[in-house]
This record gives sequence, C-alpha cells and structure tokens, in this order.
Amino acid sequence: MMSLEGSPEKFVMMTLYHCVSARSFRPLWLLEELGLPYSLKVLPFPPRALARSFLQENPLGTVPLLVEGDTRMTESAAMCQYLAARHSPDRLDVAVNDPDFAAYLNWLHMSDATLTFPQTLVLRYTHFEPAERQQPQVAEDYRRWFLARLKAVDRAVQQQPYLCAGRFTAADVAVGYALMLATHLGLSAQFPPAVAAYWTRLQQRQAFQRALAQQHQAALEQGVPATPAPDTRPAG
Repeated sequence: MMSLEGSPEKFVMMTLYHCVSARSFRPLWLLEELGLPYSLKVLPFPPRALARSFLQENPLGTVPLLVEGDTRMTESAAMCQYLAARHSPDRLDVAVNDPDFAAYLNWLHMSDATLTFPQTLVLRYTHFEPAERQQPQVAEDYRRWFLARLKAVDRAVQQQPYLCAGRFTAADVAVGYALMLATHLGLSAQFPPAVAAYWTRLQQRQAFQRALAQQHQAALEQGVPATPAPDTRPAG
C-alpha cells in the first residue's frame, strides 16, 4: 500500500465494528469494493444494550466504528469518503478538480442526513418502541418525507446509470444503503421505476453480494444473531 504522497507506509489492518445490515453496511460494502483486508467484528443489535463492553471502544455505543491505527471514525458516510479518498483515488473517489466533485459530496451527505434519517424514525416508531410508545402518524409522516426526497435520486438515475461522475463511486454505496434500509421497511415497492432499476444494479455488484455473505458468515462464527438490525424487534 502506498501513502497519498506516493511513499511506502506501514500496513495497518482496519477493524470494522458492525451490526448486520445496519449503517455499518456502508463501509463494509466499500471495503469489499476496494478489496482491502479488514477485520469484521459483529455485534448484537443494539450494541449499547447488548454488548456493553463495546462502550469502551465507542462511548456512544453505536455502529459503525472504523479503526485504522490511530484513526477512529463513527459516521458511515464519512467512512465512505475517507476510504475512497485514501485507498482508491480516481476510482471510487471523485477528485476536487472534477466538475462533479460538489455533486459527489452532496450525495454522500444526503445519503444519511436526508435519505436515512427519516427512515430511522419510521423504524423506531413502528417497530422498535413498545406498543404504548409507537407513533403511527409520525411514522407515516416520515415515510412520506423519505419518498419525497427520493425524487432527487430518481431524477439523477433517469439520466445516467450512477449518481455522479459518469461512473460508480462511493456515493452510490452511501445512497445504496438508504435504499437497502427502505427495502427492509417495505418501502421499495414505492420506488419509481428508475430508482428500482438503479437499486437492482447495485445489488448485482459482486462486492455488494460479498458484503452480505461476509456479515452473515461473521455473525455465525462470532455467535451473534444474523437477523438484520432493521428486522430486529424488541423482546416481548
């Protein structure tokens, strides 16, 4: 591996703390796209309640946590930008002098702040809260919010196979997870045709399929339930 300046640097194995099909799937998928070696530590969901020792690694108790030497990151979209820029410049990254650089950054940030956030409220107030705390109207409002914001993706992929730069980039991984979450929530039936076709293309990527297989195998080997985090329901 070479440093960004082109000089050799000591290889450091990355460690990704992950829950099955949680936001941490973003960096897992990107690591598979890059073909980088990594250690995958799968935690039961939610880790802050079911893996209390993890709080020593991340006091927030959330995934993902990506560790590379002294580098520690907890935001999945930021990990996509970091991994692409550091380990695949000009391939999954978009250079600062590229005309689509701003669009690339916008998609990376939109993937979580605009497309994933409303779905977490649907998930929480439909499935994660006990019956007496569920809020059907809140869930419905944020379901509509997500579908309305999905129009931006629809417009982009009606014109080109991927979101920006005329090729597959880390932005597609970041946004792709939002579509994956929507599938778990039963919202994919409402994808516009162009978005549905785009999502199909993403799922057909070998790295996506490897990431699914890796998380399942690691969960079994580490004695962690392989149920996807979005499909987890509170006991009782």
